[in-house]
Amino acid sequence: MPVGELTKIAVFNGAQIRRIFLEDEWWFSVIDVCALLTASPNPGSYWRKLKQRLIAEGSEVVTFCHGLKLESSDGKKYKTDCANTEGIFRIIQSIPSPKAEPFKRWLAKVGKERIEEIENPELGMDRVKHIYEKKGYEKDWIDKRMRGISVRQSLTDEWSERGANKSIDYAILTNDIMQGAFDLKVSEYKKIKDLDRENLRDHMTDLELIITMLGEATTTQITQQKNSQGVEKLRNDAKLGGAVAGRTRKDIELQTGKKIVSKENHLLHSNNKIKNLDHSEQ
Repeated sequence: MPVGELTKIAVFNGAQIRRIFLEDEWWFSVIDVCALLTASPNPGSYWRKLKQRLIAEGSEVVTFCHGLKLESSDGKKYKTDCANTEGIFRIIQSIPSPKAEPFKRWLAKVGKERIEEIENPELGMDRVKHIYEKKGYEKDWIDKRMRGISVRQSLTDEWSERGANKSIDYAILTNDIMQGAFDLKVSEYKKIKDLDRENLRDHMTDLELIITMLGEATTTQITQQKNSQGVEKLRNDAKLGGAVAGRTRKDIELQTGKKIVSKENHLLHSNNKIKNLDHSEQ
């Protein structure tokens, strides 16, 4: 497993958690988490014993841990057991410590909310609206963003039913639409807006969102009309849908004399500030 170059320290409640960015997600030091949540004088030993217990219980969580090189207090890098976000949460649930209880209560609350949202999808939409409101977005923008989420969901449902079942498939198909609509891949678009892992659509202006929606809604219609099956045919649909949005974008730019793609961040432009969010809502 190739180790990424990006490493950072995550600070939680004053404690430092080493982490490394690998394969498009963060991996956290399990020992550092154990040190934070237990009173053990030797968190490394605590984790070894916990790992043995988890293995004996047949838990799969240990399987998902990887030995990655992280910098130690002596400045040198050593292999350290690391887990992604899901793995860390599962490990936290296995730690019998009062300090772990707030995490467990939060996970239970999130789980309850998700079950309720499955039974009543409107609750999920309300929760997302609330998050955007707390971030400081305007109501008009939120309405467009929510409509865009619905359009995107309809499209990905079609893709899933018609043969796109891997993350890379969705990424390729999305890039096909974006290139047709904006002459840019998602990664290139993010560079223009100076984004790293942030959601590109959360930083789009009104017109950028509308053009994106048009490309995805058109792609959905084309796919349904042609009854396309398989990733290659879906890619053709995505390119056609993106091209429709691209022609609309160019027409708007011709009439207004202004480029739609910009470095502008709608939230910063309209409010000149970003409200802080609790980490559980990001």
